[in-house]
Amino acid sequence: MANLAVNIGSLRLKNPVLTASGCFSYGEEASAIYDISRLGGVITKSLTYLSREGHPPPKVAETDSGMLNAIGLSNVGIDKFISEKLPFLEAQDTACIVSIAGSTIDEYIKLAEKLATCTGVDALEINISCPNVAEGGLEFGAYREPAGKVIKAVRNAFPRTIIAKLSPNVTDIVEIAKSVTDNGADAVSLINTLVGAVIDIEKRTFKLSNGFGGLSGPAIRPVAVAMVYKIARAVDIPIIGIGGISCANDALQFLLAGARAVEVGTACFMDPLAPLKIIDGINTYLDRHGESDINSIVGIVKR
Repeated sequence: MANLAVNIGSLRLKNPVLTASGCFSYGEEASAIYDISRLGGVITKSLTYLSREGHPPPKVAETDSGMLNAIGLSNVGIDKFISEKLPFLEAQDTACIVSIAGSTIDEYIKLAEKLATCTGVDALEINISCPNVAEGGLEFGAYREPAGKVIKAVRNAFPRTIIAKLSPNVTDIVEIAKSVTDNGADAVSLINTLVGAVIDIEKRTFKLSNGFGGLSGPAIRPVAVAMVYKIARAVDIPIIGIGGISCANDALQFLLAGARAVEVGTACFMDPLAPLKIIDGINTYLDRHGESDINSIVGIVKR
């Protein structure tokens, strides 16, 4: 069996497969199906300082080769997470990465400060790229300067690994990646969902209550792979690839393009065991190609 361990900043993962924020809740639900300690890490739902109900239903709609969601960052809030959700994650032998989102820089700071006191939190993923909330969301992630300001503020409040989650719904994602790198991010994760909409032609209404939502699933994978490749050649920090990863072949595309780890999201709704199958499939691929260490294939795609 090949070495599957990778480093994301100061955080060492036993393997490169993480669960994507919003698609795995807070981890405990999936533990009824399998031992989540087999994962490289769990990324929680994005947390805001106060709890949020999110958008009214319908919040999800299927599309060709994908899914649209407009959840609206519904979550239990930071205090309830720390008291009721974090103890379970702390007890698991896997990395706990908490996703945070805010409508102001001060909210990001307060979240980071609270989580800095929690020894069971290994890293933060900073969501500056949610496309389906009116406040915050893309306001921070769409431009170089505000993206950098959020990361710098969190960097001053949180001493461990910080991952900046980037949006594809921007003019130049490479420039934003450079900005968050310059302001203290230890890694970047990409891509968040693409903005999309589905219309019911008989009812003549949008299928989502919010109208627009975030497109995820296989439809966005080629876009994500291309963006990972570009950013891997522009910054010197680790990249975590996200977007339409359903099997080991999908994950390997991201690794070869330059990602050091991957997040599995929409595929978990179709097959909760998908992350474990991807871990096994990556190992089989490495054995088949005579590779003893996963790090040896990161970014080696040829043009």
